[in-house]
Amino acid sequence: MLHSHLAAWATDMMREPQDSPRPLGLVWIDCPRSVVSTGLVRALEKRATVHQGLKPPRDVPSCIILCANSLEGLSERVEFYKDLSPDAPPVVVFSPQLDLPLARDALRAGASGFVHAEMMPDQLVRALAVATRGDLVAPRELLRYVLTNDQSSDLAALSARQREILGYVVEGLSNAEIGRRLYLSESTIKQHLRAAYKLLGVSNRTEAANLFRRGD
Repeated sequence: MLHSHLAAWATDMMREPQDSPRPLGLVWIDCPRSVVSTGLVRALEKRATVHQGLKPPRDVPSCIILCANSLEGLSERVEFYKDLSPDAPPVVVFSPQLDLPLARDALRAGASGFVHAEMMPDQLVRALAVATRGDLVAPRELLRYVLTNDQSSDLAALSARQREILGYVVEGLSNAEIGRRLYLSESTIKQHLRAAYKLLGVSNRTEAANLFRRGD
């Protein structure tokens, strides 16, 4: 299925006129080079100016695409790009397949959308166009998934490290004290807490501690 879609992307691109406009502007793709990322670039290169790699482009992109296969490190990556500037472009997470749990987690982490390699080129372009306008992009299947599978507390979405840190927050420890307990820097503790706040839908350590205390 994936290879057929990649082939469709390449065929679709060859039909594009050489002087076609690039309505998506500059798109920054943070993906390692692979068969899947090559298909992504080909799907966008006639509709956008594509910059691929970890080094940022010279000009401000209209959208940043992050490749992800799991939740590991996703919150931190999204947070990093959103903190690049006060007017940071929307961050859209890209996956090799329609992964609804990953889509849910990407949006919880603060991403503006989720797209995947099973989408056809026109669908992908439309989704990114919506994201660049500032609107949220999500698979239509996601709402049903959330309604049927997210009946438990959001605490279940926390990582083991986030739960450990919140436990110390409940005890009243400061970020510096928690860092010394876990042999982590204070900035790392702050990053974990920011990610936990987003997952729990709270805005500060007091709200997070109260929710954690009630649900743990």
